[in-house]
Amino acid sequence: MARSAAGSRTETGSAAADQRRLVAALARELERAHGAVTTLETHISHVLIAGDCAYKIKKALRLPFVDYSTLARRRRFCGEELRLNRRLAPQLYRDVVAITGTPDAPSLGGEGRAIEYAVRMRAFAQDALLSECLARGELAPSRIDEFAREVAAFHAGLPPASPRSRHGTPAQALADALANFDAIAPLAEAKQRGVVARLRDWTIAEFARCEAAMARRRRDGRVRECHGDLHLRNVALVDGRVTVFDGIEFSPRLRWIDVAGEAAFAAMDLAARGRDDYAWRFLNAWLEDTGDYGSVAVLRFHLVYRAMVRAKVRYLRAAQAGAADCAKARAEAEDYVALAGSLAGAVAPALVVMHGPSGTGKTTLSQRLLEKLPAVRIRTDVERKRLHGYAPDAATGSAVDSAIYAADATRRTYDQLAAHAQTIAAAGYTALLDGTFLRRWQRDRMREPAARLGVPFVIVAVEVPEAILRRRVAARASEGRDASEATVEVLERQLAQREPLAADERPHAVVLDGTLPPDDPSFAAMLDAVAAARAKSAPP
Repeated sequence: MARSAAGSRTETGSAAADQRRLVAALARELERAHGAVTTLETHISHVLIAGDCAYKIKKALRLPFVDYSTLARRRRFCGEELRLNRRLAPQLYRDVVAITGTPDAPSLGGEGRAIEYAVRMRAFAQDALLSECLARGELAPSRIDEFAREVAAFHAGLPPASPRSRHGTPAQALADALANFDAIAPLAEAKQRGVVARLRDWTIAEFARCEAAMARRRRDGRVRECHGDLHLRNVALVDGRVTVFDGIEFSPRLRWIDVAGEAAFAAMDLAARGRDDYAWRFLNAWLEDTGDYGSVAVLRFHLVYRAMVRAKVRYLRAAQAGAADCAKARAEAEDYVALAGSLAGAVAPALVVMHGPSGTGKTTLSQRLLEKLPAVRIRTDVERKRLHGYAPDAATGSAVDSAIYAADATRRTYDQLAAHAQTIAAAGYTALLDGTFLRRWQRDRMREPAARLGVPFVIVAVEVPEAILRRRVAARASEGRDASEATVEVLERQLAQREPLAADERPHAVVLDGTLPPDDPSFAAMLDAVAAARAKSAPP
């Protein structure tokens, strides 16, 4: 048996050598048939792309987290890969094919005894990966929303873990997090060890803060058989759609996790690629689709955990690489450690309330704000419908002051918003509440949790001339594509019954012009004004 310098990898020498010869020979065979072959290598797989097919061969190795050391195990995990990834990308995962012959003369699907197995997939261009689209500046915001919806729908369709399952427990979450630090400690340079040690201490303290929430989420069915490796290199645009692939098949422990941890992985990866705005856009779209605002209580733990997972992988790669690759991998590892530190320290609890009649553009503005502040947004229109079992874009046919807009339904909606806002602010984040908040009692209902927690309270008052409001609301109602069901009749009622900000509310208010287009120089200044108000606003 051969062991790497890091002590993290064992391979059967003859099997690994035979496999390398097999991959090279198979590439030559495919090249004769298809004219061109692309070969890719990850730390656990060889991939050969030829024609419209990709063949993924699992390396004959054993790592602390994966064991492909025998042919029988590789065959079993090929089957698992097919089963699990067909949940998200059935159009990509075709079958498992046996490789027969000899390492020097292999045959795909030939007669005789199998010497290796491959997962046969439909090939797609590597520049279609979301990581590549983002690097080229071609990943549109709408694709982030689509990505979040795909993940939310996937999570919603998964059965929860059995209460008797050993996976997804708080104790396991802590053990997995601490294992990262144990792996990194002997590999990090002296100047990094203090930073890593402080993050380890932070992880233990943060776990103590959210252990009860983790346990409650598991009881509530939030631990499910997820993808397990949800970063942008495992997502691509295929046939014009965001498609998630290459989930973890080799470890039930790594995929039976809290869905919040899965969403955190994607958000962390976006942040690591320099797009904090997209990270928060993704999280907010996922939260709005799932309604799982309780996940924010455990979000920071999972964000830091995922950053440290990537740091560990880079440190291990540095220990196994040559000098040039070692330096690059080590620099990347240190970047992930720095990211983990910033995620752990990014605490800005506050409650920010949007205020203004329908048609002022509050939702558009709040989308910009949630990406800039950043913040977790809760939309009154969406939560009102969720409480009554409706989809966000459903037309309920409810008249003014009746059905889901009756006084008791409105009160329940605002109670729900206040509860979510308290969870978000208690976790150290800014809750951004998007609604009209035209009545004083509605604003006071949000002010109460801010007072209990002693965090800043900000009112963002959006102003637009009434004539423009009427045009906007009429146009939106005719399109019927928004969660808001406001009509011109509803708007007129709002204008007649709204209660202006009182003297004690004005010190907490920032007034925004809802007519400014996003490319106007004053638009960015308006957003900056809200951020400044949050920073300096005294607790109410």
